[in-house]
Amino acid sequence: QVRLVESGGGLVQAGGSLRLSCAASGSIGAIGSMGWYRQPPGKQRELVATITAGGSTNYADSVKGRFTISRDNAKNMVYLQMSSLKAEDTAVYYCNADILTQRGSRIGSWGQGTQVTVSS
Repeated sequence: QVRLVESGGGLVQAGGSLRLSCAASGSIGAIGSMGWYRQPPGKQRELVATITAGGSTNYADSVKGRFTISRDNAKNMVYLQMSSLKAEDTAVYYCNADILTQRGSRIGSWGQGTQVTVSS
């Protein structure tokens, strides 16, 4: 069984910063791409950023230049540094990982989400 747990969300004023963390644990053989997604109130879940095992990154246009995704492969963790936050960044942020379990199964795992609220 594999588990992803996010942390670091909260309430912040516009222009401020937050750092999200996501820890993967359980029967992990290897982790491929990891990413952050978000679901604003009343809207569908959307991609924020992804990072491959080798460190290649991809960002949604709306966060380019403001958000930075990184990962620590030794700790099975992925991070999202968010700066210059805007009210429209308010959402539940979810961690995602492409995981190969120790039994050889490949699964796409999601965390439970962490709320980020940006006050204007």
